[in-house]
Amino acid sequence: MGERGLRFSVRLTPRGGQDRVDGVADGVLRARVAAPPVDGAANEALVRLLASELGVARSAVRLAGGATARTKTIEVDADAEGAVAARWPGLARSR
Repeated sequence: MGERGLRFSVRLTPRGGQDRVDGVADGVLRARVAAPPVDGAANEALVRLLASELGVARSAVRLAGGATARTKTIEVDADAEGAVAARWPGLARSR
């Protein structure tokens, strides 16, 4: 990947019953996954969920920070920026 993608924050709730995005609050995406926060399972579930929500390949979404924190930094490829803006207006984004 030559150009860095778009970054945004996600507040993740592991063991949240089901995998879903709850929306944007205070510029941060809120999501929950059924997976527990063990051995990276919740992080992997989050990446799969976001890729599915955006309609992009799983490889276009990466965990860029916060692997052990509730608030994660997610990076998506540059070609997915439009999908992020359309899907979650009000989301604070950075490069």
